[in-house]
Amino acid sequence: MNPVSHEFQKLESFRLPPNFRGRSAAIVQLWWLVSSSLFSYSPQFMYGWRRWLLRLFGAKVGKGVLVRPSVKVTYPWKLSIGNFAWIGDEVVLYSLGEIEIGDSSVVSQRSYLCAASHDYSKPDFPIYDRKICIGAQAWLATDVFVAPGVTIGEGAVVGARSSVFHDLPPMTVCMGSPAKPIKPRLHSQA
Repeated sequence: MNPVSHEFQKLESFRLPPNFRGRSAAIVQLWWLVSSSLFSYSPQFMYGWRRWLLRLFGAKVGKGVLVRPSVKVTYPWKLSIGNFAWIGDEVVLYSLGEIEIGDSSVVSQRSYLCAASHDYSKPDFPIYDRKICIGAQAWLATDVFVAPGVTIGEGAVVGARSSVFHDLPPMTVCMGSPAKPIKPRLHSQA
């Protein structure tokens, strides 16, 4: 390999900020063991069991929340899920920072909510977190990526395979990479 003429990344200089994880290394490891066994191998219908495990590790989880067994939560103590929200198969809640999901919201299968990143402009590649907020009654369709610091407005719909790097307004249908508002979300009579 050719050497890089400038040192853009000196990963040997990387340091995790103090208390970045929010819990001791022992609690983090215990969660990862519980998550990869008791949580992920639980039968699909055991939603109450998975809610209880998340709460046991500090998550704020509302009533009637459906979290599928294949969901990955990095740090549950940085997670808040409102009443009757649904979290679909293979969703990743990369909760190095706080993630707040509103009442009756849906995060569909294979979506990825990423509440942290690195500052690539500095050689020590420092990590930082930014809170993600998903408004009540929002729907993230399949395979949506949400970047750190993003707020998705109440009632917004984000189309499949969209990438969200900036806040999205309430009650709009948004799509694309980067996701942009396309039209208002209208209420139809049943």
